Amino acid sequence: MSAPVLAVHKGLTTARRLPALGRQETISVMELAALVLLGVAAAALSAFVKLNLEIPGHNILRVVFPLALGLALVPRVGSATIMGVSGMAGASLFLLFGARNLGLGAATSLALTGILIDAALLRARSGRSIYLRLALAGLAANLAAFGIKAGSKLLTGGMLEGLPLEIWLPKAVVTYSACGLLAGLVSAAVWFRAAAGTTDENEISR
Repeated sequence: MSAPVLAVHKGLTTARRLPALGRQETISVMELAALVLLGVAAAALSAFVKLNLEIPGHNILRVVFPLALGLALVPRVGSATIMGVSGMAGASLFLLFGARNLGLGAATSLALTGILIDAALLRARSGRSIYLRLALAGLAANLAAFGIKAGSKLLTGGMLEGLPLEIWLPKAVVTYSACGLLAGLVSAAVWFRAAAGTTDENEISR
């Protein structure tokens, strides 16, 4: 049976490294404000912070990390979706004011990552499960961003990150996958304890 939206997530609560902002059954104004601010922060990192890694797909690192922080501070079912929606709203505002670093792939990450994280973590009960599920959510979000970015160029032609599509594609499919997995895993390691909770061997197969 699915947990109610915005109910306290027991697995996240047990595994988090930081004290939660609220302990009530219903979400507080402070918790909601924190989620909105972290969603906008994820958009700001994507729009204004350039890592110069020259690795296709690395933007997911700037999205998953603040969202995972939000889950540690507000460990509730649906928290990541609130941050994702807030991030998209922030991204739209930044674009109105001239931000140019938010490409199609980055926008997709903001739109989908929150929803995918919430879906992946719904049945998480242990720290190790949170690590695995966050990594898989990062992978899924980045592959979606990869598909949309590559598909748009297949339809319209042109270059991707200064390279022809046929050269960019083989490298990008690997780096998008690796960056998605690493973003989820690193974020989980920073904000959650792997040893927390009891590992349910049948959890993934449910």
